[in-house]
Amino acid sequence: MNLLESITLQSADPTASIEFYRSAFGIDDRIRAAASQAATTGFRGFALSLVVSQPGDVDSLVSTALAAGATAVKPVAKSFWGYGGVVRDPDGAMWKIASSSKKNTGPTTREIKEIVLLLGVADVAVTKTFYVDHGLTVARSFGRKYVEFATGPIKLALYGRRAAAKDVGVSPDGAGSHRIVIDGAIGASTDPDGFEWQPRQRDGVQVAS
Repeated sequence: MNLLESITLQSADPTASIEFYRSAFGIDDRIRAAASQAATTGFRGFALSLVVSQPGDVDSLVSTALAAGATAVKPVAKSFWGYGGVVRDPDGAMWKIASSSKKNTGPTTREIKEIVLLLGVADVAVTKTFYVDHGLTVARSFGRKYVEFATGPIKLALYGRRAAAKDVGVSPDGAGSHRIVIDGAIGASTDPDGFEWQPRQRDGVQVAS
């Protein structure tokens, strides 16, 4: 069972947001959009990571994101762990596009191997307990620093808020709405850091968990 089905990002213009996801990254089935005028400033406490096979795919996705209206936060570059970069979409959400490979081994496909929703939380251990109590299974855990859950096509991961902000190259300061709702099987819930979950849905119809 997929415990995390999709993610709804809230914006002032959902139609424009969906067009951005399609033109920038070629995705619109697992990332949705909904209208919101909720006040928000600074870092919203989360980032979306698109994991691809090689540097050429990173370059291609970052290029189309910038052409579609995103702004560069971390220019693409090699690092100890691989190759990647970070952009901020027109609505303020942070996207990290990365590959563990530092060399191209074939043609660019733009295929997204994995989507990871990284939540920056106040206390990793406390939030980890919340999700375990709600039925999620821990896939990887590094004490109070990082936790990853086995949730299906979209992985859920926890980082400390400052570490999450540093990872994407922004200040951890921020206030107001997260402007994100997670669509999954744990039902209507709000975690210790204020991230909201809604019951799984299919074409607007709620699905029992």
